[in-house]
Amino acid sequence: MPFIPQRILWICLLLLAVCLLIWYNLVMRSRLAIRTGLRGYVRVHPNTRSMPYFLDFRCGRCAVVSSSGHVLSSGRGQEIDRQDCVIRMNVAPTLGYEVDVGNRTSLRVVSHTSVPHLVRQQGHFFGREAETRYVIWGPEKNMRQDGKGKTFNALVMLARKYQRTHIYTATRDKVQHCDNVFQNETGKNRQVVLYSIIFIL
Repeated sequence: MPFIPQRILWICLLLLAVCLLIWYNLVMRSRLAIRTGLRGYVRVHPNTRSMPYFLDFRCGRCAVVSSSGHVLSSGRGQEIDRQDCVIRMNVAPTLGYEVDVGNRTSLRVVSHTSVPHLVRQQGHFFGREAETRYVIWGPEKNMRQDGKGKTFNALVMLARKYQRTHIYTATRDKVQHCDNVFQNETGKNRQVVLYSIIFIL
């Protein structure tokens, strides 16, 4: 009889150890997912105080489709859709242009200036393209998260309305890094180029 309580004790300890291992595995996986995501891109959550989640996006071969109209009349739609992922710029439409630009969208990189269009056409973008990840970038004044960033506020509203969407913003450091790359590659300051274009218009 004294062996039964000892067996129960060992069984309880074994079950406890298994539960701890499972819990540890889950915790480590979630932390690993956060650490291994693409730094510089943080998900917009309906609850703005939630823990940051980084963009987890990987693919072997991808097609990058600009919004300039260069692929119109190309007939490359099927070739674009055959790639592991399709990255589109801004809010250029696919509907009606599938023969040239394809139908799939894995990720859209969207300027803050195009967010009002996302809001106006939200049924299309967050309904038809519900599985698409969106990366929004823009200047700090529009992307600030203290309630005064117009663009960020619109993104939070969309994240609340379409809770299954994957909307990410580029962090200040990532935007600065991209500005530096642009300047190193072109020899021009993006801010100066932008202000010059606005001045010309």
